[in-house]
Amino acid sequence: MSFSTRGYLVALSLLVLLAGGCATPVGVKHIDEETAYRALDANILTSGQPSAYSTQLLERNALVVRYRNDPAAVLAELYSGLGKPDEHDRLFALAELSFAHANATGDRAYFVSSAVFAYAFLFPSDPKAAPDPYDTRLRVAVDLYNQGLANGLATKDGSEVDLRPRPIPLSFGLLDLRVNEQGFRYGGYQLTKFVSLSDLKVRGLRNRYREAGIGAPLSAHVEPLRDSPANRWIPTTAKVPVTAFVRFDDPRRGMSEGKIRGTLELYDTDKDRDVLIGSSAVPLESDSTAALAYRLEGAPVWDFELAGFRSGDFTFLGGSNDNGLLMLHPYMPGLIPVVFVHGTASSPARWAEMANELLGDPNIASHYQLWFFIYNSGNPIALSALKLREALSAALNDIDPAGKDQALRQMVLIGHSQGGLLAKMLVVDSGSRFWDRRSKIPLEQTRLDPETRDLLRRAMFVKPLPFIKQVVFISTPHRGSYMASIFIVKLMNKFVNLPGGLVKAAVQLENLRGSGVLGNNPITMPTALDNMDKSNPFVQTLSGLPIAPGVHAHSIIAVKGNGPPEDGNDGVVEYKSAHIDGVESELVVRSGHSTQSTPETIEEVRRILYENAGIH
Repeated sequence: MSFSTRGYLVALSLLVLLAGGCATPVGVKHIDEETAYRALDANILTSGQPSAYSTQLLERNALVVRYRNDPAAVLAELYSGLGKPDEHDRLFALAELSFAHANATGDRAYFVSSAVFAYAFLFPSDPKAAPDPYDTRLRVAVDLYNQGLANGLATKDGSEVDLRPRPIPLSFGLLDLRVNEQGFRYGGYQLTKFVSLSDLKVRGLRNRYREAGIGAPLSAHVEPLRDSPANRWIPTTAKVPVTAFVRFDDPRRGMSEGKIRGTLELYDTDKDRDVLIGSSAVPLESDSTAALAYRLEGAPVWDFELAGFRSGDFTFLGGSNDNGLLMLHPYMPGLIPVVFVHGTASSPARWAEMANELLGDPNIASHYQLWFFIYNSGNPIALSALKLREALSAALNDIDPAGKDQALRQMVLIGHSQGGLLAKMLVVDSGSRFWDRRSKIPLEQTRLDPETRDLLRRAMFVKPLPFIKQVVFISTPHRGSYMASIFIVKLMNKFVNLPGGLVKAAVQLENLRGSGVLGNNPITMPTALDNMDKSNPFVQTLSGLPIAPGVHAHSIIAVKGNGPPEDGNDGVVEYKSAHIDGVESELVVRSGHSTQSTPETIEEVRRILYENAGIH
């Protein structure tokens, strides 16, 4: 063997040995599961990069490099190839890559085009060509449609979504957008000023509840209509949730012609949870948490809390509703009302955590509707309870005058702190007990004018409302609050201004003192803090009244610390004051007084509502 031959063999052997220590051109390597799953699930909406499905189409057509340099031209080329056997793949890639290009350039024509392509991918004219339910592209395409609509129809500054009918440019032609005006009416109001909920970050609530489906979830302002009486139970300051859906007419044919026709439809997802597309009922997208949080952002209800406690005449409602009852959404026949009553120096906004949890539960949302009562919490409790009583009665007479909706007659009342005392006033028969504690002669024999006598009769001689079937007391001072008798709280009474309507009654009652009808003690109109002093005749009388037969009562009692509940308190109310006999259930929650936001309290309310509706 020659030297050159031996050298060749040695060199070849070395190359083989070296090659054995290097990676092969094709092979695998181990990565952690999180990284592997993230790579499989990545798309333009989750990672800012196109999914593997769109990248595959670019690779097959040798368009990867060109797409990086000139994405608009590549999108036009992919579009021109529609009608080939890979059309289904092209439609998805066009939807995703158009969205990516719109994100990069801010060109809204590509956002709307993304929605059109996604719609054509999801709902082809031949139902057999629809994506398989296990195809991961299906959910991505729905999100591209939803986001494409919200972003593509946004105003120039992006602050609102413009839902006017108009021609809208597309990357390949023009969209003739028409509008179905029917959905723009909401409880006698006109919907205006639409804001996308999908790009809002929620704060202050533990969980975000979103129902996945088709359509862009929005929030809208309400404006009264001239030709229709507004629902007085929906305040004019409300921001209400709706879902926008654009129905494209035969989008594949429109693509070939360069002109798409579409009709914008608005849905209240409390009433319509699905939309019919072809022969299929498709769920509508909704985001109850974002809608609730946006409604409370900067809402005047927050300003009411202290102002409403100090001033008996302060109101934020406006419009035709001056009785304090608020419906979160328009009245829904067949759903049981759950009425929340807040406590002292508080407002319905303090029920936000509980409302979010209940609205996010389909079982609750399909059986109940949420109502709220707001009142000047410094006023005498009997007066506030009277307003609640008359507001609920007026609501039922307004929305169901014929009394046909039996769900309205299964009402659930939930009161926190002072709100629990208001609730109890609606489920007891007092007879003349409240009046007898202060007067030696019957009310009808007193020298009071008819207006004052009528007010006292309605406020102090109460009977249970027949349509209330469940009542839940949360941290309720049935026997008064020990805090109400301390000096600093007594001092707060000096800052409470009672409503002007009580001045006349107070003067007349004071005149009766000299006649011996009310004794010789000075007559002053009590505040709610006076009423909750454990030595006050009002709370003593109320605590002794049994709950009416047929009303199911429950107690949720907050107690701080880990000691025996019987010896504890929540910082405002002692257990021995919140505990009452005769309730069907009692739960002690280890928390402070504002327990209506704690998971344990919310879950107990959920349990009660499930049991009440027969949900298993």
